[in-house]
Amino acid sequence: MRIFVTGNPGVGKTTLVLKISEALRDKGIKVGGFTTREVRERGRRVGFKIKALDTGEEGTLAWAGLDGPRVGKYGVNLQDLNEIGVEAVERALREADVVIIDEIGAMEFKSKKFAEAVEKAIESEKPLLAALHRRWVDRFKDRGKLYVLTVENREKVREEILLELLKELKGI
Repeated sequence: MRIFVTGNPGVGKTTLVLKISEALRDKGIKVGGFTTREVRERGRRVGFKIKALDTGEEGTLAWAGLDGPRVGKYGVNLQDLNEIGVEAVERALREADVVIIDEIGAMEFKSKKFAEAVEKAIESEKPLLAALHRRWVDRFKDRGKLYVLTVENREKVREEILLELLKELKGI
């Protein structure tokens, strides 16, 4: 089972992923992978953090003006992406019941190791929940079920995805 969620910036993709991972944990299901979140200073976005769901380890995914591969004004921190994000996905593939990747997009694909980890997760028998940057939908839409999140449907979509995952995991 592969579930992809996309939508405009700020619509709640990361919040949805976090709420679903929390609900799964509450039912004794082991969740792994990572989330990202934007960082704002004085109302302006200056970068993105990355956090492993299992260990809580956090680092910098990208930052305005940072040295590294560029995506717009942001430099991607390949070290933290690989050591936190990729490692979290690989641990999830070995140890978790559900793999979560938030998000799949241009910043993350600056890492060859990340691209390989995503492919392993998609090919795995383990359920995958991944947030897709809206510009990457065409690349993944045929590889699983795609939900387009809006402010109006996000609660309904969250409930539907949670039910699908729980049904899939019933045999655990």
